[in-house]
Amino acid sequence: MTIGSDALRQDVWLANQVIPKAGLAQLTWGNVSGVDRAGGYFLIKPSGVSYDDLTPDMLVPIDLETGKVLGGDLRPSVDTESHRAFYLAWPSIGGITHTHSTNAVAFAQAHRDIPVLGTTHADTFNGPVPVTRGLTPEECAHDYEFNTGQVIIELIGDDEAAAAMPAALVANHGPFTWGASAKKSVEHAIIVEAVAEMALKTLALNPAASTPQHLQERHFKRKHGPGAYYGNPAVKS
Repeated sequence: MTIGSDALRQDVWLANQVIPKAGLAQLTWGNVSGVDRAGGYFLIKPSGVSYDDLTPDMLVPIDLETGKVLGGDLRPSVDTESHRAFYLAWPSIGGITHTHSTNAVAFAQAHRDIPVLGTTHADTFNGPVPVTRGLTPEECAHDYEFNTGQVIIELIGDDEAAAAMPAALVANHGPFTWGASAKKSVEHAIIVEAVAEMALKTLALNPAASTPQHLQERHFKRKHGPGAYYGNPAVKS
């Protein structure tokens, strides 16, 4: 018996297909998952499978509480335990994306936050996209992937904070993003890479570049929160 609803499988499969189309990863360097809270499981891309070969039925179901593979004969992504850590910590999120997109990874390897240098960034992220501390030798030696999730949770905070900042960089590794759905999480991954590239080019032109706080706040609040007025509720993004 195949575990996982057809609708969730389709959503997670389509979100994974966005990764190569958007240029977010080379080879198989990325994965998307989506969760069924009521069912107590999430679906994630299998390890090392190319996006061209990936089909919805190949997605691997994982028990949310235990991390156990619930069906199929494929190994899940090596980042599965990081995804599970986020789902356990943040009840409001429905999807997670991890990539090795070039410009975001550059900031991660430099141990630098992606700064807010313009309104494009502020439209989605309420502040700089932060980078974690480095993992300790002990955290790398035992439960490495789960600890990778934990350093992001330590950095971001609670569920409300995760909604305001749906992205983080793991030092020396790369970006993780999340959202209300698998689709939304990969959209955030696209934006992270875009603003990272913009920031690198802006800083090359002007190392002292910055954006006024009042402008940042205006752009974030017009798209998020109770007073938001961007877009149309009846039109799906």
